[in-house]
Amino acid sequence: MYYSNYGNREAKRLIVFLHGGGVSGWMWDKQIEKFPNDYCLIPDLPGHGLSELNDVFSMTRTANELNRFIQHHAERREIVVVGFSLGAQVLVEMISQEPDLIHHAMINSALVRPMRRLKPVIAASVRWSYPLIKNRTFSKIQSKTLFIGEDDFEKYYAESTQMKMSTLISVLEENMTYSIPAGFRNAETNMLVTVGEKERGMMKQSALDLKSSNDKVSAVSFNKIGHGASMACPSLFNQLLESWLDQKALPAGVKVL
Repeated sequence: MYYSNYGNREAKRLIVFLHGGGVSGWMWDKQIEKFPNDYCLIPDLPGHGLSELNDVFSMTRTANELNRFIQHHAERREIVVVGFSLGAQVLVEMISQEPDLIHHAMINSALVRPMRRLKPVIAASVRWSYPLIKNRTFSKIQSKTLFIGEDDFEKYYAESTQMKMSTLISVLEENMTYSIPAGFRNAETNMLVTVGEKERGMMKQSALDLKSSNDKVSAVSFNKIGHGASMACPSLFNQLLESWLDQKALPAGVKVL
C-alpha cells in the first residue's frame, strides 16, 4: 500500500488520514498544513491513487492491512485516525477489529445503513455509466459535488480515468452494503462522528446509529454543508479536529447531535 508522510517524525502523536472513494491521499492537503508538529501518514486505499489492487476491494481486508500498518508505525505514539466516506467506513471496521489500538478516531460521513437490495444492480449500473468517467465535462460536474477545487481537478480526473471498472464495482458494493460490525460496541477508542447538515437522511441516521452503538462516540454536524466537509470548509474541519483532540470547546459552525 502506497503512503506519503509529513510533519515531525519524532512527534508523540501519529495522525493517519483515510480518503474517500474515487480520490486519493491528496484530498487531505489542507489538513496536513494544520498539523506540522505531528507525524502524519496518508495511505492510498487499495485500487486508488498509487496503490494497486489485484483482487476485489474488501473492507475487512483493507482494515486489517491498515491496522498492521499502524502497528508498524506506532512506536508508542498517541494514535489518531481520520477517515472520510469510504475511508470512514474502513475506520469503523479497523476499530471493530482492534478495539484498543487507535486512541482517537474522527469518523466523517460514514454510511452504515446497508442498501443490500441495490447490490444486484450495481455492476450493471457501473458498466452503463463507466464511459462517462472519461468525459471531462461529466467529471467536472462530479468534482463540484465533491467540493474539489480547480487546483485538484486534473489529479481527480486522471485518477478517475485510471480506475478499473472491476475496482469501482467492488468499492461501490462494499460501500453500499456496509453495516456496523458487532465488535464496534467493544471499542475503547475515543470517537467523533461527523456528518454534513445537507447530507442525505441515511447519512445523518448513520451518524446517530454509530453514536448509539458505543458510549465513547460523540457526534456533530457541519452547518450548511453537504458530503465533503474537509474539502468544502477545511478551516472549520481543522479547527474541529484540533479542538476535539485538545479537549477544547468546539468551534462555531458545528452542531452537537
